[in-house]
Parts: sequence; C-alpha cells; structure tokens
Amino acid sequence: MLTRQSVTDTKRQLRALFFTRFANAYGLVTLITLLPFYIDLLGAEGLVLGMFATGLTLTQAIAVIPVAYAGDRWDKRTFLLVGLVLATLVYVGFIFVETSWGFIVVRGAQGIAATTAGLLSLALVGELAREEGRANTIAKSNSWRFAAAIGGAMSAGVLYDAFGFEAVFGVLMVVTAGAALAVWLWVEPDDTTVEGFAFSDMALNRRILTITSFRAQYAVAVTLVRTWVPIYAGLAAAQGGLGLSAAVNGGLALGMVVSAEKFTNMLSQPYMGGLSDRFGRARFVFLGGLFYGAIAIAVPFTPAIGSALGLPATYPFIGYLSSGFLPLLVITGLLGVADSIREPASMALFADEGTGSGVAASFGVRDLVWRPGAILAPLAGGWLTTNAGMEWVFYLGAAAAFTGVFAFLGILSYDHGRAGLTKW
Repeated sequence: MLTRQSVTDTKRQLRALFFTRFANAYGLVTLITLLPFYIDLLGAEGLVLGMFATGLTLTQAIAVIPVAYAGDRWDKRTFLLVGLVLATLVYVGFIFVETSWGFIVVRGAQGIAATTAGLLSLALVGELAREEGRANTIAKSNSWRFAAAIGGAMSAGVLYDAFGFEAVFGVLMVVTAGAALAVWLWVEPDDTTVEGFAFSDMALNRRILTITSFRAQYAVAVTLVRTWVPIYAGLAAAQGGLGLSAAVNGGLALGMVVSAEKFTNMLSQPYMGGLSDRFGRARFVFLGGLFYGAIAIAVPFTPAIGSALGLPATYPFIGYLSSGFLPLLVITGLLGVADSIREPASMALFADEGTGSGVAASFGVRDLVWRPGAILAPLAGGWLTTNAGMEWVFYLGAAAAFTGVFAFLGILSYDHGRAGLTKW
C-alpha cells in the first residue's frame, strides 16, 4: 500500500530524474545547433562531415551493453552520477577543439556520457512510474527533455552570436553539474538488482523483437532528418541550404528552427502518452512513424512553398533569411507532433517488458537497435549532400520511416490478423 510519504519520495526522485534528462538533452541539442558553425570553421565535408554525427553515435553504441548490464546488476544511481560527471568534463574539452578530428574525438566522449546518463535516468523513471500511467510519466520526462532542447537551441544560438563557444560550454558545465547534485541529494540508491545477463532475455522478448523491426529502420529516418534540418537551414544556398547562418543573427534563426520540433513535441507528448496508456501502444507507433515520413519529404520544398505563398524573406532584428524560413518552422513543428504520437508509446512498451526483470537492459536493447542506423545514416547523409544534393537526405529519411512502419504492420498482421494494431 502506498503511503503519503512514499508518494512524496517518488515524486521528488522523479523530479530529480526529470532534471537529469533535461541536462542531458540540453547538451546534445546544443551541439546539434552549433554543428553548422563547426562545419564552416573546421571545413568538414564528405565522410568527415558524416563523422561529426557518427563520432557521437558510434561511442553510444559501444557503451549501451556495459552500461545496461551495470545498471541492472548494481546501483543505477551510482553509474548515473559517473555519467553526469563525465559529461561535465566533456564540455570543458570542447573549448579546446581546434581540428575536425579533435571535434570527433570529444564528440565521441560526449556519446559515452550521454548514453550513461540518458539510459540510466530513463530506466529509473520507468521503474518508479506506476504501471497504469507509465507512458504518461515517461512522456512527462520527455517533455523536460524537449524543454531543454528548446532552451539549448535558443541559448546556444544567442550565446554564440554574443560571446562565442566558451560561454555556451560554460553554461553546459553548470547545468550538468547541477543535475549531478540533484541526483546525489534526492535519488535513492537502486536495490532492484538482476542476476545474470538480462540483456539476452530482453533481446529475445517477442514484443521487443516486433517493435525493433520498426525501430531499426526508423533510426535512419530520425537521425537524418534531425541532424540535417539545422544543416539544411544553416548552409548557404549554393550548398543546397537556406543560408540562415549568414544572417546578422543567424544563431537565433537556427535556434528557432531546431526549437520548433522540440516545442510541439514537448506540448503533445504527455497527452499522447496518456492516450496510449488508455488505448494501447501499437497504433500510436504506426501512425506516428507514418506521419513523420510524410512530413520529412516536404523539408526540401520549403523555399518553393515560401515563394508560392509570397512569404517574406527579411525579418526584424534577424535580417535577410529566406522565404523558406517560415515554412521550415511549420514543417519542423509538425515533425515534433508526429514524433510525439510514436515516442511515449514505444518507450512505455520497453518499460512494460523490462520492469522487474531488467529495465535497463530493455532500454539498452531499445538504444542498441537504434545505433546501426544512427551510425550509418550520417555517413550516407554526408555523401548525399556532397554528391547528389541535400534534398536526397530527406527523401532517404522519409523512405526509411515508411519501410519501418509497414514492416511493423506486417509482423503484427501476421501474428494477430487484420486487427493486429489493436492487440497491444
């Protein structure tokens, strides 16, 4: 029976974990926002350009299994603190980057820290959430993550315009250290240890296998679209982009583009998570993925949409941008709505299957399945940008979303018949 004290303690722990997810996302989206500036500064192109993203995702993939095993076998709180301290040190390292490969190495270290903090904070949220409201609780934690993404995108642009890279990373160090302090003070040691190697049990779980048929392909879609939207917005028109980084306050404009997706996702997720708690997970995964692919196709057409609608290309304070600026804001906002339909349902399913038998391993499988697409997609994106045109990055992303959702539908239909999407 839950007492008032136990409910209060759980809420306090969840708030600390929500802030931890805030801090982790704040750092990740800040670096995504600054990518166009690093590309221009360091002259990256081709496969080296792809490695700017792959350096992060490769080390994340390497870290998943040992972090998941350690989290289930021992105290998740201790390893979470280690990840947050490492992240704080990584942001010191970014200040001293002078070459493309130096950036890639430090970005790789960020991947280890981000995986540790992100995987274990999410596992603890999944354990602490009540079963009947798990998707809603996870969605609330995601909303904190998206609030951080908005703050990171906007503050990164404004701080960079005014003070340069050092100020941006100084703020990141303070936020991440604050998250470590909150975990140390308010999150209780985790005593739900699991003997053996829970990862293998979760990897062979039937429901998890079904959803990974979708997730492995969807990783390509999201990695390409999320990484290349700010690149597309920032690079010059001669390189296939909108050229926002050349504006007087280009950092602010790029921050607005990155924030649009996060803002709509933040607002929608708790509601969509509650719906998936009531009506089941599968149909929300399918519809969200389908919508995401359809919206991704439209990104390269934003200049044509702006011209057809007679939209302005010059804005107060920011200056000249592009007639595609407003359409791109709307489209990235719709991408956020699409992902809010899918994400809480998908994450709650992994938590449902792992709670009590290896929740860190369950989320570890979720993370690991994502990595091949997340590693290879930026390399393909860099090659396409240089050799075929940037619009093909978004076409490939959309195609991956479509193949993922229809593979998911096919497996559910094979297992459960025509009503497969309603079974779970």
